[in-house]
Amino acid sequence: MKPKKILTGLIACLGVAALFAFAPKDDDPIKKIVTQLSKWLDDNPQEKVYLQMDKPYYAAGEDMWFKAYITIGEKHQLSALSSVLNVELIDDRDSIKRAIKLPVSNGITWGDFALPDSLHAGNYRIRAYTNYMRNAGNEYFFDKTLAIGNAVNNSVFTKVAYQYSTQNGQQKVSAAITYTDLNGTPYASKEVSYEVQLDAKNTIRGKGITDAGGVLNISFTNPQPNTLNSGRIVTTIKYADKKSAAQTLPVKALSNKVDVQFFPEGGSLVNGLRCKIGFKATGADGLGVDVKGIIKDNANNDVVRMGASHFGMGYLVMAPEAGKSYKAVVTLPDGSETTVALPQATDKGFTLSVVGNDPDNLIMKIGASQDIVDKGDAEISVVAQQNGKVYFAAKTKITKPSFAATIPKSRFPSGIVQFTLFSATGEPLNERVVFVQNNDLLKLAVSTEKQSYAPRQKVKIDLNAKDAADKPIIGSFSATVIDESKVPVDENSETTILSNLLLTSDLKGYIEKPNYYFNNPTDETRGNLDALMLTQGYRRFAWKQILNDVFPPMAYQPEKSLSISGTIKTSGGKPVAKAKVMLFSTSGGFFMQDSIADDQGRFAFKNLVFKDSVRFLVQARTPKGGKDVEIFLDNVGPLPAGKNKNAPDIQVSVSNAMSGYLQNSKSQYNEQLKYGLGDHVTALKEVVITEKKKTVMENSNNLNGGGNADQVIKSDALNSCPTLEMCLTGRANFVTFRDGMAYSTRSPNTPMLIVLDGMTMSEDFTLDNITPQDVESVEVLRTIGYTAIYGSRGGAGVLIITTKRGGSDTNYIRYAPGISTYAPKGYYASRIFYAPKYDDPKTNASVADLRTTICWKPNLVTDKDGKTSFEFFNADAKGTYRVVVEGIDNDGNLGRMVYRYKVE
Repeated sequence: MKPKKILTGLIACLGVAALFAFAPKDDDPIKKIVTQLSKWLDDNPQEKVYLQMDKPYYAAGEDMWFKAYITIGEKHQLSALSSVLNVELIDDRDSIKRAIKLPVSNGITWGDFALPDSLHAGNYRIRAYTNYMRNAGNEYFFDKTLAIGNAVNNSVFTKVAYQYSTQNGQQKVSAAITYTDLNGTPYASKEVSYEVQLDAKNTIRGKGITDAGGVLNISFTNPQPNTLNSGRIVTTIKYADKKSAAQTLPVKALSNKVDVQFFPEGGSLVNGLRCKIGFKATGADGLGVDVKGIIKDNANNDVVRMGASHFGMGYLVMAPEAGKSYKAVVTLPDGSETTVALPQATDKGFTLSVVGNDPDNLIMKIGASQDIVDKGDAEISVVAQQNGKVYFAAKTKITKPSFAATIPKSRFPSGIVQFTLFSATGEPLNERVVFVQNNDLLKLAVSTEKQSYAPRQKVKIDLNAKDAADKPIIGSFSATVIDESKVPVDENSETTILSNLLLTSDLKGYIEKPNYYFNNPTDETRGNLDALMLTQGYRRFAWKQILNDVFPPMAYQPEKSLSISGTIKTSGGKPVAKAKVMLFSTSGGFFMQDSIADDQGRFAFKNLVFKDSVRFLVQARTPKGGKDVEIFLDNVGPLPAGKNKNAPDIQVSVSNAMSGYLQNSKSQYNEQLKYGLGDHVTALKEVVITEKKKTVMENSNNLNGGGNADQVIKSDALNSCPTLEMCLTGRANFVTFRDGMAYSTRSPNTPMLIVLDGMTMSEDFTLDNITPQDVESVEVLRTIGYTAIYGSRGGAGVLIITTKRGGSDTNYIRYAPGISTYAPKGYYASRIFYAPKYDDPKTNASVADLRTTICWKPNLVTDKDGKTSFEFFNADAKGTYRVVVEGIDNDGNLGRMVYRYKVE
């Protein structure tokens, strides 16, 4: 919408308070503000990403399913801006374990991660973003912390409890670590070695013996309390003869220190003006701490009492007096007290208050100090906007100490609204953010034919979607069904489409239990949400940049497709203008494109569609056909993981918190192993290898241990061939090669399993996808002593291929003048969720059905009548099954519905 039309519409609606009526001139500051915001919104449309997951936590060996909704603008309409989404799985050491690219169509895509049996238990993150979102910073990426346990390849489970005290003036941390098996039987009288890792320079090592309850007590002090806030404890327990297990336990906090901060409403305290002051008490672990206390003046007189109402947050109301200062004497949970100074009040200025207790209206109040009132000519403006979209603007001259205006909430969409008070020259003076909860969400009705079903009985779910005006809508939805008896859910801690797109995606920093504010809205939750707005109202942009027309450059453009680009240079490093460039690939069929570089030697192949692991060959020539050129490809890898912004969500005892879930995971694994189902590896209790020389290879993911193989072929033997198949032919003993596949002479008709950097490749993966110059080593496993650990899939033999790490760019290699091979990150081919169909005679009904995710439907679309449906079969377990449906309609309206039925 054009700025002039926006301003005209706003002026027309200012009858809410006659004192704010005005007719702006061309040079009026408020016109400039609205114009600049409109320009900013046009030039900086904000994309957001939300992932609906099939469940809140997982176990190794399971599949993680998700659907992505990419929205744009304040109305959360599905975005057509970006066509590529990056999704990453990040471990508790902030290392990216898996990264995929997904094609996006009209703001929608879905995918999955297969969690290998070998994945260590811990706290993981799933992060999602578009390339364009990088302009706003990774604080606004979708980033969720979740727990992943392991009962398949894990025999030791831990629980840890921390206590804090002071020793010789230093904070002392005491940890009681309990070691048990999966059934809770303690590992008593077992030797444990441990290392406390606070940072790279501060480690504490020791040994101990568990007591009769399997408990090891250790303690340590923090040598740098001002800089070190967290760490980890790595322990190794000898739990059986010649068996040991390593465990990593997070130390979320190194003290019980509580930080208390105060936030005057609107940003400032003015003497003589009544003001609401928000406060927040946070523990060293980042979680809210409930405190109470009293505000005292500099004469030690009691002024007003205070008490946290929710997650350490609350507010108090007072009118500071000139010549006085104030402090808070805060009582902490352990009974101790701390004193915190309140912000100093000024003698001159404004206050800005917005009250949202009324269900239909916002009450905006502006206060001014007496000297400003006495002058009678001060002019102020107020703008209320949401993500850059202005919904209210007004101005007036100051003629009295306070002003009030009633603004209908219906004027704003649900979400965070930012009120800003400006001076006559357009300088921002005060700011207040509020959350508006309107009845503008989709009305979703989920139903079944009956409320109770039998195990393995077919269930049909009907979905009926309407907008707030009860009109049927066409929308995109996703649905998950879980067995709630096996997957207990803390609904307040869930990440939902509402809590994410309306709240956390617009705030920087950690929000504790965000769905609490949406799960069951009441006057109490709305009051607590307002306390959150008082204490954590960080916004996306700075007024100074916007009003001065200084917009940050867009360094990252929306990805419309996959591309391969680079620069052609001479051997002396000069660009080759108008170089001829050709792109080839034989993966999955022959592909060729050609292009001409520009005057700077730059070239780009755009609008490419290819799967992950496809390898390309790039050939360049001078305009006259000369070969003496070098190709420098743009190699854009994943972003660094960075620190976890949701670190307070980390669980210190993952296995203990998931004990029931992990027991079911172990039973399900054994059942699949019994019938040869699933893609699992078998961890042997003991494998004795004789007359084999062990070669230590640090980066190898060989389950037998690096170098434990029938043959190891090192990188120095792989440098002289254009393809890996050619390099291995004649070098790999008792192995033949056909069409990029390897065959052991013992199983000449079955391809050998290929494991690349720890990942099991699909059956259609060929050696042609790997450049030999990228390979550090190839381990050949042919005999059963080495292949048994890989289960049935390794029966025909295994090739363990480890690529080079660090130091050099291994995504592409130049092995001939004017030629480079390149394996860019391609699109991940999302899998289809499998669930047994018990009306199909081919289904093996003798296999116990222990599923936790009963059904996953990522692509539900309602018709013109707002209806759709889906069917599935229950598992064996009786109990309560939970259905969660989320989605967005074509206008950007959001919807979420939770439905339950019984299996008896």
